[in-house]
Amino acid sequence: MTIKGRRLVIFQKRVADVTELALNRFVSRAQRASRLQGRVNVLVTSSAEMKSLNRRFRGKDKPTDVLSFPAEPDLQKRFAGEIAISAEIATQNARALGHSPAEELKILILHGLLHLRGYDHECNNGSMARREKQLRAQLRLPLGLIERTVTGRRRSKQLS
Repeated sequence: MTIKGRRLVIFQKRVADVTELALNRFVSRAQRASRLQGRVNVLVTSSAEMKSLNRRFRGKDKPTDVLSFPAEPDLQKRFAGEIAISAEIATQNARALGHSPAEELKILILHGLLHLRGYDHECNNGSMARREKQLRAQLRLPLGLIERTVTGRRRSKQLS
């Protein structure tokens, strides 16, 4: 666990070749790029814990790759919120998509930061996807979470 003023990264579950320092540095860069103010905590945990969080906060009884928990509006200048990430799902996605687990964690952190910034890909007519794509290019990350979900849906429709 590392505390550096504005960030706290907690590894409940380790990911190969990923350090707290590297993630803290990325969170800092991505926060600046996305213009998100306030401290952000990042939890890298197990799929079992993600399933529990997803069930408790979203009513979905299955694990997920990333969840974001924005702070209460009156706290957001000092504390933006928290992001939880499944170490197992991140590692599996990285393997399937041909990039490193570190890159996948960064993609998921960026996605979570945008949610903390107020973006919602389920109801914003593509503005989150556009912003994620811009930031991914700026931060030199591979295909983003929203983009690959949309691409996968298109591919599935073409195959049917």
